[in-house]
Amino acid sequence: MTVNKLTYRILITLLLCAIQVTGIDLYAQQTITKADSTINIPQARKHRQDVSSPKKDISTADSLELINKKNISDINSPLKLDQSQMSTDSMSVLKKPLFIPNSTKATWLAAVFPGGGQIYNRKYWKLPIIYGGFVACTYALSWNNKYYKDYSQAYQDIMDNDDKTTSYLNFLSPGYDVEAKKDWLKTVFKNKKDSYRRYRDLSIFAFIGVYLVSIIDAYVDAELSNFDITPDIGLQINPTVINNNHSAKNTLGVQCSIKF
Repeated sequence: MTVNKLTYRILITLLLCAIQVTGIDLYAQQTITKADSTINIPQARKHRQDVSSPKKDISTADSLELINKKNISDINSPLKLDQSQMSTDSMSVLKKPLFIPNSTKATWLAAVFPGGGQIYNRKYWKLPIIYGGFVACTYALSWNNKYYKDYSQAYQDIMDNDDKTTSYLNFLSPGYDVEAKKDWLKTVFKNKKDSYRRYRDLSIFAFIGVYLVSIIDAYVDAELSNFDITPDIGLQINPTVINNNHSAKNTLGVQCSIKF
């Protein structure tokens, strides 16, 4: 019994020593991450280490420190863009200068060629308005001039008392008694002639007006192309009380203020 107990004690002691040694070796495992791979380096106890292992650990630590410094410098360094990789559109947008038209040039272009000033100012949406005004004035001029000539000829024919010149009959219904109302017809044709002549002249003035407006618009548009329009500029209209020096009572009014 004594021998068996002694044997058991020795076996238990050896088992505990083996477990302790194995645990120390497992605990000494160290994971070192280098670049993109993971290396497991077992670290033995001091009495099991090789003489050259401290040098290897120092070189490994130095290499890891260099890699960390390089990664930190790459992160902190500014982003460098390759000019050759930039698109042509982005370069053209960056280099495109702000267009500021010349008012003198715009005025001369509008005077020589109607609508040329608007094209130079790049206000293409104004062209239909300008050319529409010219077309309307031209049509009104042609219309009124045609009727002016017709009524003028009819007035001349009814005034000359010549039976061969009867163009005024084109304005009358068949079988109309001209002799009974000849004096009245003379007055009517004269008034019609004068009216269409006045309308024709107004059409000419309207045509000239559209032409002048196109020139003025080109000049003003070019001058105000770089005008500063910000939220600080505004017009405010508010009710206010006006002090009346001639009366004891105050007067209510409207105050207009321009903010720059």
